[in-house]
Amino acid sequence: MKRLRICILGATGIVGQHFIRILHDHPFFEIVAVTASPCSEGLEFGKATDWMISGSIPPDVSNMVVQETQLGKILKVDPDIIFSALPSGVALDIESDLARAGLPVFSNAAAHRMEETVPILIPEVNPEHLKLVNYQDYGDGFIITNSNCSTSGLVMVLRPLIEYGIRNITVTTFQAVSGAGRTGVASMDILNNVIPFISREEEKIANETCKILGHLENGRVVSAPFDMNASCARVPVLDGHLESVVIEFEAPVNAETATKTMSGYTGEPQALKLPTAPPRPLITMYEQDRPQPKRDLTLSEPELGMAVRVGRIRAHQNRLNMFLLVHNTIRGAAGASVLNAEFARAKGVLK
Repeated sequence: MKRLRICILGATGIVGQHFIRILHDHPFFEIVAVTASPCSEGLEFGKATDWMISGSIPPDVSNMVVQETQLGKILKVDPDIIFSALPSGVALDIESDLARAGLPVFSNAAAHRMEETVPILIPEVNPEHLKLVNYQDYGDGFIITNSNCSTSGLVMVLRPLIEYGIRNITVTTFQAVSGAGRTGVASMDILNNVIPFISREEEKIANETCKILGHLENGRVVSAPFDMNASCARVPVLDGHLESVVIEFEAPVNAETATKTMSGYTGEPQALKLPTAPPRPLITMYEQDRPQPKRDLTLSEPELGMAVRVGRIRAHQNRLNMFLLVHNTIRGAAGASVLNAEFARAKGVLK
């Protein structure tokens, strides 16, 4: 299988670094270019970035000269595919321009997520939404996004429970500082503190969840009819978003039955044995005090940060309570986007 040439936009940030870690020596893809802001242009990547994640910079990437995130300069390196770790404000125009230039764009940014023909793709949850690319007006190019980091874990838990008739969902998130980026939260604000507000986060979770779990109709997504209520807080944890979830169903649900349903759930990425897909996308935990970011956020085989952990599953009449844990910069960001590209290639959308 021919390896596709990839360019990573916004490569010096935390999510960009995870893209490099995951994509280096990938069987489907080959990193040929990295971009960043103009102040890093012309520098070797190893000198332009403050490497923050586990492991070290792959030597061949470390020696790459950073390109400016500018259409003409990106096209000169002749990539086959784009992975974007750009901030939303920067991503909006450049991602559209690259798609119009005939390139497939896999974006972690929120800029295009709520556009009618752009899928927020999570292959274990809504694989049929990949068909939306056929309705985009970008010629040979297209844009596929992954979800908000908190949403990624939430919909993974909700998808197998839809069969029980979900009426409404209340989620409270406890989100790690890495979700705000390298300099996103000042240390004096977050140390020994919890900040009960993250700009636009609650709206993103509500809107994206309903779109992801909606159904396709005439080339558009009809949003799921759930009543969604989200509250978000930033906590002094480096990685890992913990979420308290309360789901109300149309009828009483048994906690043991729901647990078995979630623990046995798999999707198309598992059947296709895609490189980034965890064998079990949902891992149920039975200890009374789990999951915990410090103890359960593993980057080891076989999950590699892509599995969502769920525990403290309790039933009360028509409601089910639980906690879930998702790795926000992997399953909620870079890893999710890479899995989307693997899935698109397996389904013949990438060639």
